[in-house]
Amino acid sequence: MKHRIVVLGAGYAGAYTAGNLVRRLSPKDTEITVVNAVPDFVQRMRLPQLAAGQDIEAPKLADVFAGTGIRLRLARVTAIDPEHQRVTLDDTADTADAADTDGGGGELGYDTLVYALGSHVADHGVPGVSEHAFDVTGRPSALRLRERLDTLDRRGEGGNVLIVGDGLTGIETATEIAESRPGLSVTLIARGELGARLSTGARAHLRQACDRLGITVREHTSVEAVESGRVRCADGTTPASDATVWTAGFAVKAIAAAAGLEVTDTGQTVVDRTMRSVSHPNVYVIGDSAYAIGDNGRPMPMSCASAGYTSRQAIEAIVGRLTGRTVAHTKLVYNYNHISLGRRDGILQLVDHEGRAKPTYQGGRKGAHLKAGILTMSLWATSHPTYGIPKRRHRLTPDAIAHRHHARRPPYAPVP
Repeated sequence: MKHRIVVLGAGYAGAYTAGNLVRRLSPKDTEITVVNAVPDFVQRMRLPQLAAGQDIEAPKLADVFAGTGIRLRLARVTAIDPEHQRVTLDDTADTADAADTDGGGGELGYDTLVYALGSHVADHGVPGVSEHAFDVTGRPSALRLRERLDTLDRRGEGGNVLIVGDGLTGIETATEIAESRPGLSVTLIARGELGARLSTGARAHLRQACDRLGITVREHTSVEAVESGRVRCADGTTPASDATVWTAGFAVKAIAAAAGLEVTDTGQTVVDRTMRSVSHPNVYVIGDSAYAIGDNGRPMPMSCASAGYTSRQAIEAIVGRLTGRTVAHTKLVYNYNHISLGRRDGILQLVDHEGRAKPTYQGGRKGAHLKAGILTMSLWATSHPTYGIPKRRHRLTPDAIAHRHHARRPPYAPVP
């Protein structure tokens, strides 16, 4: 009987982890299933480009995993039952013509679970966000924004686009739209100083980019409500908006908390140094969903870089424990922020071990090329999950294979 590894989510973290596990574990002992709500791999870091009107590659997951031995289940995760080690699913896609793909709802059992469901837009309780604002946290939402911007362009009368939030996503969304759609008026609303987490030189570069692209920046402004055709700010102003884009933070799904996993106030699952849930040892959590402490003693930020580091650590832990090997500790660091400022400009900002900006940064075309290179490399690694398969993959220990027979043991029982 094989050990069942189930990976929830096929974003950067989930797809990378599944691919590496199938590379390193023997198919004689393991079966790996990836559950994802949509049939495509979503390049989340490029969604501001998609919303702005650019064509972004979205490989079919069925093609990505074809021939690897990884099973793809197209369904939405609705619940986890750690006591009985099963996941409840809701069918979301027609998979009749997808090779190596299982559709349908129902339940899916597991012996080892990898939770990589990522994050979604956080409204922070601000009225009107869900009803009137767009976001770029998913491909469907980015396409809805794109359709709205297309409508404004076709109207030929211009239009006001408000970007609420001056984090990296807000900055990229504002600059991509302003560059791709010069007929629209773009305003970026910043709660504090624009680019406050950047170095002095990088902040100046960012301001120059906004000036060059014609972006109006409103600093030290809080939005108290989003309404149809406008937003209401704390200072009493009500700027008009034909499309309001909410980029003021991210939140995680409540699935882990509802399942009884130990979570923080933000809903992120608390994990140990190896990305294993501190309350449920056969559950590993990676990417935005994980509350992981980095090598600097601080929580890893929600980011693509963190997804990569937490994924690598989880892979080492799962392979090590299931095969009876020593669990290697990989790096958990955050070294830089990379920001696209349209297609011909960008910023690569180095940070120190405390997460503070170093004086050094790279801007301009070189900064844009570095960011593009990172995105290309991330897509390639995800689209080639079994590149470099070892000639000999590791067999599992007898205990790991027999683990399935003990699915109903108390969820807090220790796992070697």
